[in-house]
Amino acid sequence: MNDILQTPIEYLKGVGPSRGEMLRKELNIHRYGDLLTLFPNRYIDRTRYYKINELQAGNTEVQIVGKIIHFKTIEQSKGRGRLVATFVDETGEMELVWFQGQKWIRESLKLNTPYVAFGKVTSFSGQFNMAHPELELLEEHKQSLRSAMQPVYPSTEKLTQKGISNRTINKMMQQLFVETQARFTESLPPNLMEELKLIPKNAALFNIHFPKSQELLSKAQFRLKFEELFFIQLQLITKNLIRKHKIKGHPFEKVGKHFNTFYQHHLPFELTNAQKRVIKEIRNDLGSNAQMNRLLQGDVGSGKTIVALLCMLMALDNGFQSCLMAPTEILATQHFNGLSELAKDLNINIKLLTGSTKTSERKIIHEALEKGELHILIGTHALLEDKVQFHNLGLAIIDEQHRFGVEQRSKLWKKNDIPPHVLVMTATPIPRTLAMSMYGDLDISVIDELPPGRKPIQTVHRYDSNRLKVWKFLKDEIAKGRQIYIVYPLINESEKMDYKDLMDGYESISRDFPLPQYSVSIVHGQMKPAEKDEEMRRFAAGKTNIMVATTVIEVGVNVPNASVMVIESAERFGLSQLHQLRGRVGRGAEQSYCILMTGHKLSNDSKIRLETMCKTNDGFEIAEVDLKLRGPGDIMGTQQSGVLNLQIADLVRDRDILQLARHEAIKLLKKDPSMALPEHQTLRMIFMEMSKKKNIWNYIS
Repeated sequence: MNDILQTPIEYLKGVGPSRGEMLRKELNIHRYGDLLTLFPNRYIDRTRYYKINELQAGNTEVQIVGKIIHFKTIEQSKGRGRLVATFVDETGEMELVWFQGQKWIRESLKLNTPYVAFGKVTSFSGQFNMAHPELELLEEHKQSLRSAMQPVYPSTEKLTQKGISNRTINKMMQQLFVETQARFTESLPPNLMEELKLIPKNAALFNIHFPKSQELLSKAQFRLKFEELFFIQLQLITKNLIRKHKIKGHPFEKVGKHFNTFYQHHLPFELTNAQKRVIKEIRNDLGSNAQMNRLLQGDVGSGKTIVALLCMLMALDNGFQSCLMAPTEILATQHFNGLSELAKDLNINIKLLTGSTKTSERKIIHEALEKGELHILIGTHALLEDKVQFHNLGLAIIDEQHRFGVEQRSKLWKKNDIPPHVLVMTATPIPRTLAMSMYGDLDISVIDELPPGRKPIQTVHRYDSNRLKVWKFLKDEIAKGRQIYIVYPLINESEKMDYKDLMDGYESISRDFPLPQYSVSIVHGQMKPAEKDEEMRRFAAGKTNIMVATTVIEVGVNVPNASVMVIESAERFGLSQLHQLRGRVGRGAEQSYCILMTGHKLSNDSKIRLETMCKTNDGFEIAEVDLKLRGPGDIMGTQQSGVLNLQIADLVRDRDILQLARHEAIKLLKKDPSMALPEHQTLRMIFMEMSKKKNIWNYIS
């Protein structure tokens, strides 16, 4: 471990207190080690020097060797002016221009002395000029550590204003390597380095900041990306192994009467092979002595609810209670209705607990729960209240878990002396790379096929100018007895944005689909829960033909007769949201449709999203495209993405390195679970430090 890397950043020569404060605030650089892991965003090739007569105006940076022969200040209105220097070489002349810091620049520059000017060239009135160039005396330029590939570091506007330019950070980095003598503790075991042909730590850090060639830069990047992902995987896999060894679960030893009766006599349809596989995986977990922590991924409509019920019946057969927690009342109520219907012939006690449950009813639920008379409790956050005490909770199922924080989930654990088995369900397909990183400590099951008889939803993109044809199509579908969703992105018109506004849409739809022939419902987030439920009930009962709504219907509403989903201003929605909304239809045996309505002005990303939706119904394919467009942070939501504060690796571009890192971490932990072998001592030390803190790079360096 390099103790010098713990030195506060202001002690680095050339930094000092005020720059140190700026680096802390703007780039979160507190110590030498933080600066060392400020990795460049990109590199500029500085192997070539241009002559002035070779210049072309463009967007690339160039460097030129020449001399300043003359200065002039050009005054402009309101005291603003610019400093212009005439810069010459043997082939011609050009201008260097500064709009800020003119006095200081004028005093610091020498006339008729060789400089290297570096920056972007533009052409104005036939004359080439370079605004705010980086200037370095030719003599110093030759002696500096600077490499042919020049790093460009992350920066902010405030840093630039305070004179901490890319060149300044580069100089700080050079000083850091001088003071540390570029000696950094090797963090990976020798046999792993040899097997993967990784370059040593010192060489990797030197070549990431001062690459001698493209080849060495690539090797440095690979080594550092692998290392970052390897340590994250070590943490996740160890966490999983420790949990399985330490946290004992209730072994569900038998599959008994409830499960078998339901499976043999009351299954409403034949299970898919994927459902059977997943139930087997869960059954193995529940039968072991370890506590289950499993993520169940299944696309919209893939049949996760029936898997959840079968798991709850296993709990019941072993004398345990279960609970299912959903993020919204609508979804909790729907789970309650669905499960009650499925289990109606089984003589089991299922209850619903939400914010709307009456006090008198709550009392009955609390008492039955504590006595063990209540077998399955379904609800919202209300399940987490201290008053909710189970007799013996054996299985906790959490739906759409990314909507719950870690603390909320851990409250469920504490509802029993021995933590219940946990099954986390999500209809948001998570790309494999993200699942390996965000949920690497969970075991993952995937339902990757739809129940038989389901027809794929046909998705089309239509412009607003085709609206009359779309409306005709809707009337034809209603004439066949089908129902329609029309979803808007906003409730009321926002002044800044021209989103289609729900109230506006509702009025015009009511005009185009008039009573008594048609009946239109409306649902949005600002309605009272009771009003919302009433509108939903009317639609589900077939009393209204069209449901005009915001995205409150995104999760879990199940109306098999609804066969068309129209999404207004579809370009305003993210891919996973579009996919979730589309999943509200296609639940019956009829052919279903999703119509994406947009204006003509579309960004490139919007076009990719719409094309992806029209091309595929596969949630995992959609999630991969979404990950490429948005990055991991946005997909997982802030609660989750903080886990992955990656410094150099990228989950989209480096998925192969991630898979390799996971494979190697598993292999190492199988051979040496506690990292006790002599060759793993450094690894163990870094790992122990990392486990206490978040930012792994402070320790890896």
